[in-house]
Amino acid sequence: MNKPIRAALYARVSTVNHGQDVGLQLDELRQVGAQRGWTTTDYVDDGVSGTRDSRPALDRMLADAKAGRLDLVAVWRLDRLGRDLRHLLQVIDQLTSWGVGFVSLRDAGLDTTSPSGRLLLQLLGAFSEYEKAAIRERVVAGVRRAQAAGKHCGRPRKEFDLRPAVALLREGRGLKDVARILRLSRQTLRRRLREQGCWPAPDAHPGLPC
Repeated sequence: MNKPIRAALYARVSTVNHGQDVGLQLDELRQVGAQRGWTTTDYVDDGVSGTRDSRPALDRMLADAKAGRLDLVAVWRLDRLGRDLRHLLQVIDQLTSWGVGFVSLRDAGLDTTSPSGRLLLQLLGAFSEYEKAAIRERVVAGVRRAQAAGKHCGRPRKEFDLRPAVALLREGRGLKDVARILRLSRQTLRRRLREQGCWPAPDAHPGLPC
């Protein structure tokens, strides 16, 4: 005889006492588990946001799956496992690598124990990659447009008084020494001096304020 499937029933609600109850999820999961002959264990995150990658019951369930104590993870609906597609795919990918199946009762066809379910998961992964690539493309285009308009992009620009640097350079100190004294990087100091017309040397531009 085949051994019964050891199934984790994962349930989650983000808020408690506000009309949400994990009981609804667990009742349906247990009913399906009984019909299919699963040996079930409940893992419940009550009052925990689905945006969090780490949750007490989820972490415990993944540890049991990795240790070989589970054959299947079942959820009532995919968003109970998480709200972020990247994290969802990562979790399901981990389960697959440990030989653990995944079933979502309310998401038709999402069952990694079947060929059609695995295909659907691959499509979700492809859409996720497409979404990430599209976001990167929009960000790069936005940065380039801002730069073309003369806007600063990246980390906030650090402002500082260049007069001490100019004075030290006029005393004959090297750029490396001045940057060390002022606790700046040589690249930053050189760039700011060039912006003010004070580099390669202050004396090269006697008419400037520097």
